[in-house]
Amino acid sequence: MTATSRALDDGQIAQFIRDGFIRIDNAFPRELAEQGRAILWRDLPCSEHARPVIRLSGYGGPLFREIANMPVLHGAFDQLVGVGRWRARKDIGGTFPVRFPHPDDPGDAGWHIDLSFPGEDCDPNERRDFSAWRANIVSRGRALLMLFLFSDVGEDDAPTRIRVGSHMPMARYLTPAGEAGRAQMVLDDMGADCPLALATGEAGTVYLCHPFLVHAAQKHRGKTPRFMAQPDLPPAEPYRLEREDGAYSPVEIAIRMALGTA
Repeated sequence: MTATSRALDDGQIAQFIRDGFIRIDNAFPRELAEQGRAILWRDLPCSEHARPVIRLSGYGGPLFREIANMPVLHGAFDQLVGVGRWRARKDIGGTFPVRFPHPDDPGDAGWHIDLSFPGEDCDPNERRDFSAWRANIVSRGRALLMLFLFSDVGEDDAPTRIRVGSHMPMARYLTPAGEAGRAQMVLDDMGADCPLALATGEAGTVYLCHPFLVHAAQKHRGKTPRFMAQPDLPPAEPYRLEREDGAYSPVEIAIRMALGTA
């Protein structure tokens, strides 16, 4: 990409506002995905096939830093979040949920959004206990949810399930809670009437998702393990639903449309 090129066209931005996500094919080279996958394989416990899912912690180092900061992604962040309104990742944080073909329910396939900040009732000594974490209407702590595919993912390979357009009712649900936000949300019915999409694609595909998009895991029915990362994009400033200059980002426009203020 050059300084004047656009990562996303107008149709993709309109899709993001309407559907809550876009898919970028070849967002990072397949050979980098293969190198990353080799590292993940190395770190899996020997009994990996005994469980339907194993979660590996985030990864840093030059390889993962390069993947997280591909020029096409930076360009898309500028267009979706706003120039100067996001922070580059130094790693691929969060978790890498590695899913295996397995007859058992994985136990983590409920509909949800990713929470992004600890509530006041969160024990400071248990920061990794996410049961008291929250999300609020300005998505404090999270500019985007991202899905990085490190392996080819077909319909049977446990692709993330997405409720298309569910970020709109989710915004209306979060609004009454204000800055404090909500925690421990049961979202089985949130966006239940929305169309269903599957986050499939070849290794190197990245999905950029509105932080309020309702999504879920599922059982792996394929033949080969699925490798994926799901980091957040850190914000440089909170989203604002009232801007004097009217320079709203697509993320903000979607929220404002949901609330009838756009």
